[in-house]
Amino acid sequence: MKIVIIYLMLAILCVSCMKEDIASADMEVRTDAASYKVGDTVVFRFEGAPDNIVFYSGENGHNYELKDRLYADNDLQVDFKTLVQWGVIYDNLKLLVSNDFTGIYTKEEIDKATWTDISEKATFSTGQDNTPSGIVSLKSYLSPVDTASLYLAFRYTDTQKAQQNRWVVRSFNAVKVSPEGVQTNVATISNAGWNAVSFLNDSKVWTISATQLLMHGGVASDTDNDDWVITKGFKVRESIADKGVALKNISSNLREYKYVYKTPGVYKAVFETSSNWYSGRKEGYAEVTINIQP
Repeated sequence: MKIVIIYLMLAILCVSCMKEDIASADMEVRTDAASYKVGDTVVFRFEGAPDNIVFYSGENGHNYELKDRLYADNDLQVDFKTLVQWGVIYDNLKLLVSNDFTGIYTKEEIDKATWTDISEKATFSTGQDNTPSGIVSLKSYLSPVDTASLYLAFRYTDTQKAQQNRWVVRSFNAVKVSPEGVQTNVATISNAGWNAVSFLNDSKVWTISATQLLMHGGVASDTDNDDWVITKGFKVRESIADKGVALKNISSNLREYKYVYKTPGVYKAVFETSSNWYSGRKEGYAEVTINIQP
């Protein structure tokens, strides 16, 4: 019995010792100064020895606070260039937007969707080639549903007359803008996923290429024309979570880290730490504010 008790006490003692041996995730970070100039090397010195260290510089795309963000109050901004030729020129090319289109490119599905005419927000050609539209913000037309898609369409209409207008969309750009002002190009004329749908006069339809969108027009027509060309859906609210840089794992030692900021600003540099043991895991966090001057 005494032997059993002794073994039991030794086991309890060993478990207690092992728990005390769990590596700490605590770490302090210091720098030689609080202010640096663009291009200077900032040396972060560490006191502590966590198993793992992940670094967030505080720059766009590397903010610790945004590492878990999947959706954001983003904007979608588009711009394009156009040319109109032939016949009596009038405003028969329209820009429309929908946040409830199903993405099924048929007349029936287009009719069921809600389309908002936003042509007045853009400038269209009156005969001059490569007329810039200006930047059109679509933020106010987004669905409140984070996962919903936004679609844009060019709609061409023309009536029976001796010579119908010829329209060319020379370029198209769609840029997603984050609340922090980070811009990400999500489409150009070549990869916007265009689909053409004819409502009237199937002999005159949009021609889609990698470099332009073309509605021929030109020749006399005894039929009214109504043709749409529609983009793919843009999930504007989707956001890519900010990333950190893994500096250290359990198999390495690290006493300092050097980093160069290339843009002026005030940055919150964050070091996310963790240590793992078979009996538990500990996590830590350390931050330093860095002022980068021009």
